[in-house]
Amino acid sequence: MKQVEVKILGQGYLLGCPEGGEERLHEAVQHLDAAMCKIRDAGKIKARDRIAVLAALNLAFELTDPKPVPGETTSAADQSRQGDFEPGMSIAEQATLNALLTRLDQALGDDGRLL
Repeated sequence: MKQVEVKILGQGYLLGCPEGGEERLHEAVQHLDAAMCKIRDAGKIKARDRIAVLAALNLAFELTDPKPVPGETTSAADQSRQGDFEPGMSIAEQATLNALLTRLDQALGDDGRLL
């Protein structure tokens, strides 16, 4: 197993990577770094651990989100309800995510440390 040094949100990490998987790892790191920078740059959250959890949730949600049907559009009413969440989230999904974020904030408290 090869070790690859990467930077995520300005922090260096040494990661294990199978031979031949370096390009995929770098793509994944770039995707994660972009997601975390977007959350950080929004200015609402400063703690790295919270940024990491939110980025992980967003990326996991993208993986489980059904692909839109060609020609299908989102109604204006649906678009107006979306708030700060990803496009296409239902009100129930937003409520679930809000509840999860509240529980995470309570569990993490003022720790402010990533791992």
